[in-house]
This record gives sequence, C-alpha cells and structure tokens, in this order.
Amino acid sequence: MKVLVVEDEHRLATVVKEGLQAEGFEVDVVSDGVVGLWAATENGYDAIVLDIMLPGLSGYDVLKELRARKVWAPVLMLTAKDGELDQIDAFDLGADDYLTKPFSFMILIARLRALIRRGAPERPVQVTVGSLVLDPARRSVQRRGEPVIVTAREYGLLHFLMRKAGDVVSKAEILDNVWDSAYEGSDNIVEVYIGYLRRKIDTPYGLTTLSTVRGLGYRLDSDLH
Repeated sequence: MKVLVVEDEHRLATVVKEGLQAEGFEVDVVSDGVVGLWAATENGYDAIVLDIMLPGLSGYDVLKELRARKVWAPVLMLTAKDGELDQIDAFDLGADDYLTKPFSFMILIARLRALIRRGAPERPVQVTVGSLVLDPARRSVQRRGEPVIVTAREYGLLHFLMRKAGDVVSKAEILDNVWDSAYEGSDNIVEVYIGYLRRKIDTPYGLTTLSTVRGLGYRLDSDLH
C-alpha cells in the first residue's frame, strides 16, 4: 500500500512516515503544496494524507485541483484548525476523512486502512436526492430547479443528510459531523436546525422528505418515486 504524506511540520512528517512504514506502508513525504500536487498527480497512491496549512498551495487548493484533474485517491486531511466549517469545506472539496492535530496514530492507521479498502470511487460534481440538488463548488442548493437560500450551518447539515440519504442518522452522528467538536450545548440544537431545513426544502413544496424517526433520529428521502 503506497501513501503520500503532504506535511510541512518536519517532526510530525517523520513520525508519521516511520510509523506507517512500521505498519507495512510504502511512504513518500513532501512538505510543499505545489510539490504535493505534482506527486499526487504523477504517481499512483492508495491514499493521501494532506495537511491544510501548507506553503505554496493550501491543502484545500491541492485537494480541489486533484479532484478537478480526476485524481480520486482517498484523501485524509490533517490540520491544527478546529473551526466549525473546516470539516464541511474539506468534504465539499472531495476529502474522505479528517483528523485534527494532535491525533492518535492508531486512529490514523485505522482510518487509512478503511479508506484504502473502500478504494477510489469517482465523486459526482453535485449531490442529488430526488429534485433536491446541492452543488459544493457553488455552495448552492436547489429544489425543483429553484434556488433554496440556506445558512452555512443549514448547508452543512443538509449536505450530511444528503450524503446519508435513505439512512436514519442520530443526533449524535449529526453533532459529530456537522457541529464543531468543541460544542458542548444541548443536542436539541439539531432538532431546531432540522426544523429550519424543513421550512426551506419541504414546506414550500408540499413535501415531507425530511422525517423524524422516533427514538432514532432523522432521515432524508427522495421525493421522486
């Protein structure tokens, strides 16, 4: 299994490289976004570990350009940042997973192995569930061809629900994937934002695609059957 690590913190890059090699991975390390983009484009990797804060090109720019060039190798983002929209930004651009520094090396290994097992499927430019369309590149939402205006938080919640369309997701899953990891408030905030979304994507169209599954969570279904 061949992995590219794009990380400008020399000590961390060395530790990750040596640890991965000890687990049987073949590892290339670069410390610059421009070189990382070149390496990821020119060589076939089973997975890429990509820091966000890099010289030359940011990890976001590297990831965006890789997906534009149809390089579908799974990407795990590393960053010291922990803002509420960072994970959303990374997933919107085509990342597969996300770890915030400091992190457990064993978790890194486990997630890399999981990503490699999944392979490198192509990512659609848009996410579509029935007549609901979300465009990550434009950060736009449409229902039946009409624009739906959503806030940043509503957008993140909707994107997560659309990626999980047809599945029941719990409040805990939503908080873990949409809210800042430092959030310590009530999980009732999820119910509040579900209500906001319903009033924007369902109510104006006479639909009930975003439903509550009592005792379990929420499910987004297609309106086209």
